[in-house]
Amino acid sequence: MSARETRMHALLTAGLAPLECRIDDDSAKHAGHAGAASGGGHYRLHLVSAAFEGKNRVTRHRLVYDCLADMMHTDIHALAIHAFAPSELHNQAQPG
Repeated sequence: MSARETRMHALLTAGLAPLECRIDDDSAKHAGHAGAASGGGHYRLHLVSAAFEGKNRVTRHRLVYDCLADMMHTDIHALAIHAFAPSELHNQAQPG
């Protein structure tokens, strides 16, 4: 994990206490993109947190952005967020 990903993970852990937190760095796929030239990375997040329980998608994304506010527009150029409450994962059919 890069220093940037480590910092993101620490901020998300402190703010949301996620049960799962996966950060995928997709920056290499965006080489040559204007945002990449400024040094900001492209990331995909998969989060499962009780903090998302009963909250809609927009509110969940705002919670994530609040945690990463200091990194937005400097270290992070693009962020794809997949945020789930624990109950949503338990309600999904398990492959079998």
